Amino acid sequence: MLLLSLKIYRVLCVKKAYSLFVFSFIYSISFAQNVAVVNGKSISAKEFMWAYKKSHNGNVSVPYDTLQAYLNLYINFKLKVLDAREMGLDKDADYQEEIKTYENALATHKKVGVSSKDQDFLLNEYREGVLMFNVSEQKIWNKAQEDEQAINEFYTKNQQNYNKPLNEVLGAVIADYQQRLEEKWLKSLKQKYQIKINESELKKLAKL
Repeated sequence: MLLLSLKIYRVLCVKKAYSLFVFSFIYSISFAQNVAVVNGKSISAKEFMWAYKKSHNGNVSVPYDTLQAYLNLYINFKLKVLDAREMGLDKDADYQEEIKTYENALATHKKVGVSSKDQDFLLNEYREGVLMFNVSEQKIWNKAQEDEQAINEFYTKNQQNYNKPLNEVLGAVIADYQQRLEEKWLKSLKQKYQIKINESELKKLAKL
């Protein structure tokens, strides 16, 4: 009886080990096709390069350092979008109406020769772009424009950087304050959400 139990235990251990191996293998293949994972959501190499080429006039011959810098910016963008969704901004009626209008316009003016994948990327870019704008408005721009006390305190603490009265450098002070708000916001998002970058995939893309 004991011998039979040991055999069954060994079979179960082998099956468990095999299942873990298969899962790890599938995960490694899946991750290899991504440049990063943000809070469990993958950024595929195709999406990333589509976004890069779109913002760089179709240029595909890119050094690694340039791609790495752009990926950092793209991850920041994704973090802001994630925060917007956490705040429920994607459930806002005005937002949904705006996206629906864009979807209809995109379908009506679909260009000949544009792949369905490109259409998906365009739509997703618009969805996320509007969310990023809306959340940035709340987290940065409105705060900088409406909080006079915070602006005055920021100016006082950093007066050595301006050497002029506040009324003469107000625009520059507001811009610097907005940057400070964004830096703090992104720092908190990076502490809140897990980020994993696939350096090997990024290096492959740099060689293409």
